[in-house]
Amino acid sequence: MTDTGAVKSEDTPFEGGPMDGRVLPVLLGMTGHPPKTYRIPVPDPHGGPPTVLVYRRVPRTPGTRVGLSHRWKYEYAPEGEPSRRLNWPWSKPDTTPQGKPHDTNE
Repeated sequence: MTDTGAVKSEDTPFEGGPMDGRVLPVLLGMTGHPPKTYRIPVPDPHGGPPTVLVYRRVPRTPGTRVGLSHRWKYEYAPEGEPSRRLNWPWSKPDTTPQGKPHDTNE
């Protein structure tokens, strides 16, 4: 097997929700950034399905260049994850027609 090198992680603070004030080491991706969302499954004490806490990545401190951030933090998202729709380049935008094709404005 080949050596993949050291796996990089960054101590990332969590704000809001049950994890408020905690700092966890989060694995960094190939670009050097942590994932955009961080999901934490919390087991149910009564044996039911686990509750999933969702945190979203936001910039912690501004970077040296405009629009860049070298540090991240996670903020609690109580509404969970938004439904995602694939945005293919050839997809048409969702629009509703103004009227039926046989309608005329006379």
